[in-house]
Amino acid sequence: MASVLNPVSSIRLTNTMTAPCRTPSNSLPNSLTLSRKLNQSLPFLNSTITLSSRRLMVRAAETDANEVVKAPAPDKAPVAAGSSINQILGIKGAKQETDIWKIRVQLTKPVTWPPLVWGVVCGAAASGNFHWTVDDVAKSIVCMMMSGPCLTGYTQTLNDWYDREIDAINEPYRPIPSGAISENEVITQIWVLLLGGLGLAGLLDVWAGHDFPILFYLAIGGSLLSYIYSAPPLKLKQNGWIGNFALGASYISLPWWAGQALFGTLTPDIIVLTLLYSIAGLGIAIVNDFKSVEGDRALGLQSLPVAFGAETAKWICVGAIDITQISVAGYLLGSGKPYYALALLGLILPQVFFQFKYFLKDPVKNDVKYQASAQPFLVLGLLVTALATSH
Repeated sequence: MASVLNPVSSIRLTNTMTAPCRTPSNSLPNSLTLSRKLNQSLPFLNSTITLSSRRLMVRAAETDANEVVKAPAPDKAPVAAGSSINQILGIKGAKQETDIWKIRVQLTKPVTWPPLVWGVVCGAAASGNFHWTVDDVAKSIVCMMMSGPCLTGYTQTLNDWYDREIDAINEPYRPIPSGAISENEVITQIWVLLLGGLGLAGLLDVWAGHDFPILFYLAIGGSLLSYIYSAPPLKLKQNGWIGNFALGASYISLPWWAGQALFGTLTPDIIVLTLLYSIAGLGIAIVNDFKSVEGDRALGLQSLPVAFGAETAKWICVGAIDITQISVAGYLLGSGKPYYALALLGLILPQVFFQFKYFLKDPVKNDVKYQASAQPFLVLGLLVTALATSH
């Protein structure tokens, strides 16, 4: 406002001081002499006033700019209202924390580990060779640690690092944009988790007696996929279709393949089936896109809610989840496994119910509530499919 008013003041001051220099044509000689004297003396005074006015304008503009720059980021998760549980799980509404180890855990988003852990369980079940022995249980736990805390933690930390500009808009209280953890600490965490996951994969290959280190190469492939998903120049997440399918495959196919390869043989039909199931994972990934619409749009990321609008994107989301599972149920029925097909269909129904109750009403407000309600039925459906393929 000051920068708008000052030019007006400058004009008025200048006009006021220069007006006496204009003499009417019928002025007396004495008046003309006085006017000439004023003309000789006023330029300096006039310039001084104009210069001072300009200085005021510059200072006012600087003040306005400083007010904009120093304006606090939108407080979307006040410390007083933040949850310690949300902080540890790495979800929105988290309490702002100063303990570095709690911050490190938050960056790995433990809430995202269960699908990967469950994928390993499904792969082990699909192999038909898992037995409740100490050796098999120990191997499965190590495989879950590789897939969950290590490689998923690596993926989430890496994604937060490359999303720090988006998070500064959408979730400015998160550890990286808020400055709660330093750049060197984040990069160190990324490398430790990556190398830890690859090390466990190599250990599992030796433990299982594999002639070909299939788990190590699956870990390498998954880690590379995670990198190109988040990092430029490819940054797959810039495209809502490719990025979300890659995310879905990472959460469903890769851990399944790891669990099955650990205890049995990874076959082409299982690879195709799990990639088909990854379309449901694409739908799950879209759920998370709704909370980032503001930042994605600002930075040119074409997530599906940005590209198609929230109304269309939410129907694409539930369609991908439901149609995929119905298709898999049809495959099981055609394979002569009607009971498994019926069980899978029975698990789809509550998901549809929660979609209408929570997600379709408000995908931004109810995303966590919807996922907590519906996803248990989806992952149980994965286990039903895995058991069906093992017979």
